[in-house]
Amino acid sequence: MTIQIYNTLTRKKERFDPLEPGKVSMYVCGPTVYDKAHVGHAMSVIVFDIIRRYLEYRGYNVRHVMNYTDVDDKIIQRAHQLKVDPLLLAEKYINEFNHHLTDLNVLPATVFPRATREMDSIIKMVKGLIDKGHAYEVDGNVYFIVDSDPEYGKLSGRKLEDMQAGNRIDIDRRKRNPMDFALWKASKPGEPAWDSPWGKGRPGWHIECSAMNLHHLGEQIDIHGGGNDLIFPHHENEIAQMECFTGKPFAKYWVHNGMLQLSGEKMSKSVGNLITIEEFLGKYEADVLRMMILNSSYRSPLTYNDETIGHAQRALERLRSALRPAISGANGEPPEALIEQIERTRKGFIENMDDDFNTAGALRVFFELVRAINQARDEGASQEALEMGQSLLRKLTGVLGLRLDKPIEAKSDANPFIELLVEIRSELREQELWGLADMIRDKLADLKVIVEDQNHASSWHWK
Repeated sequence: MTIQIYNTLTRKKERFDPLEPGKVSMYVCGPTVYDKAHVGHAMSVIVFDIIRRYLEYRGYNVRHVMNYTDVDDKIIQRAHQLKVDPLLLAEKYINEFNHHLTDLNVLPATVFPRATREMDSIIKMVKGLIDKGHAYEVDGNVYFIVDSDPEYGKLSGRKLEDMQAGNRIDIDRRKRNPMDFALWKASKPGEPAWDSPWGKGRPGWHIECSAMNLHHLGEQIDIHGGGNDLIFPHHENEIAQMECFTGKPFAKYWVHNGMLQLSGEKMSKSVGNLITIEEFLGKYEADVLRMMILNSSYRSPLTYNDETIGHAQRALERLRSALRPAISGANGEPPEALIEQIERTRKGFIENMDDDFNTAGALRVFFELVRAINQARDEGASQEALEMGQSLLRKLTGVLGLRLDKPIEAKSDANPFIELLVEIRSELREQELWGLADMIRDKLADLKVIVEDQNHASSWHWK
């Protein structure tokens, strides 16, 4: 079986065939760190964490680069409002975001480059674009010449002449063309600045990602990812810069996730309709957000509301229900239906994930396995028999970054005492002391322990 991946550049699914067999180079645009990160940022990093995990499951060695934009107009403006140093402000939010990545169970990138630590690479690339006739300097600013690239607009599908016609205001008269974009910005009083051949200044937004790609992954990469709001102008400009600089095709596959929407609009700091990652994790498990994302196509918009959160919580509990232990004293063999479902699950997981990372389809296969495990438990299968399915469920959900065992492990010290109470309750039921048996069940329920009675035996699980 072969992985098929949707390529924004060609607007179709394509066979995944990396540049170097067995290896994948993947660059994902990270946040501009001028305020607290919101769950829309989390959606993007979780999507590409899932993609990375699956590629590694399929045997690829993935080199994953995710940048931090730590010098930018927004950071400088925010720092001036707060009367703090812009670089210290950025450092604060980078540290916060790194903690969020751990809380969200996102694998750390191979490299986390920052714009402020890549100045040599950035300046070298800007100089090279000038030397090749693709950029020019005016008053310490350097601009990319968009009409020097005959393919400009190929990612977004926009035509340069249409963009020029729609550009009503020339905000910088120094540009030769209103569509030319900044590679280097001359410094202003009170702004962070670095020495360059054009005087003190700082990089434009787009050039940093191209320079980081070149530095850490080389002239050509397999996957370039980010939110679909970056297709234009950011990723369009990245392609133009990189391909004019190297003369080679840049990224083989352009992969974009849909936006998280609140009240029908894209969640963003500028609009103000956002839920921070910190706020979300204060109310819900990290796996709830991951389950919301897994339940949909990564390329589609995802609505954030109580309904989608509730659906994700119920789906997570349904998966965890399969990890309950066998009924006390059960010693039955694994039913044929469970054995057959285990094989269907292995196959179905790969078939769905190979189809452009169809996580919703993979979850459907998991729920079929959950049904088979729970049915086997009800029929008296032993713990050893159940473990055949449970171990596969743990493994494959782990490939998607879910942590099904975590809530159970956190309470594991109480498990032997609960087992004892359930056994005592079973004895009370045998003696028809229903009042005492019901009292134990109700008290355990108050502690979020659910006792279920089946065929004269009882089992339990955490709520």
